[in-house]
Amino acid sequence: MSDMTPITALGGRSPRVDTHGGVTLTENTNTALASYAARLGSEEKACTVLAEAIGCDLAGPGQVVFGTFDAFWVGPDQWMIAAPYDTHELLASELSEAAGLSASITEQNDAWCRFDLTGNRLASVFELLCPVPLRDWTGGEATRTSIDHLGCFVICKDVETVTVLGPRSSAGSLHHALLTAMKAAL
Repeated sequence: MSDMTPITALGGRSPRVDTHGGVTLTENTNTALASYAARLGSEEKACTVLAEAIGCDLAGPGQVVFGTFDAFWVGPDQWMIAAPYDTHELLASELSEAAGLSASITEQNDAWCRFDLTGNRLASVFELLCPVPLRDWTGGEATRTSIDHLGCFVICKDVETVTVLGPRSSAGSLHHALLTAMKAAL
């Protein structure tokens, strides 16, 4: 049997944490992800099933809802669902079982890396990274944008907590861009 050791998206045995100027950047490895897209002709049923599965109303355009499951809008009748990996490793299977043929669900656990930023000067950092109006956000917003030429999602929990999802294969480049912006802005 192989003797394998799990590593983070940045190649470490434990998540990396960096702090500069009152902002903390944390690699988050405890997130299960699944994309959820209603199938043509089954939109109403798929949306009802998803709302019941996650236990709250679905997020609209540019929005995110938080709870046991987080769900942010990625397109018409499409959402990305997140939950703690420790308790929902098989998130895509759970959603697929509930949705049946009304939606297409794809497991996204290893497709994305997640970085959580906390602190009171996040807007200054993000002004250097992407065209996201973080100064106007108060919490509950999410959007897709480009950070350092990488397609990313920026998710705002509150004015001092922002999550960035980016391609796992470019985790090192994304981390470098985030850390460089922190050092330049703060």
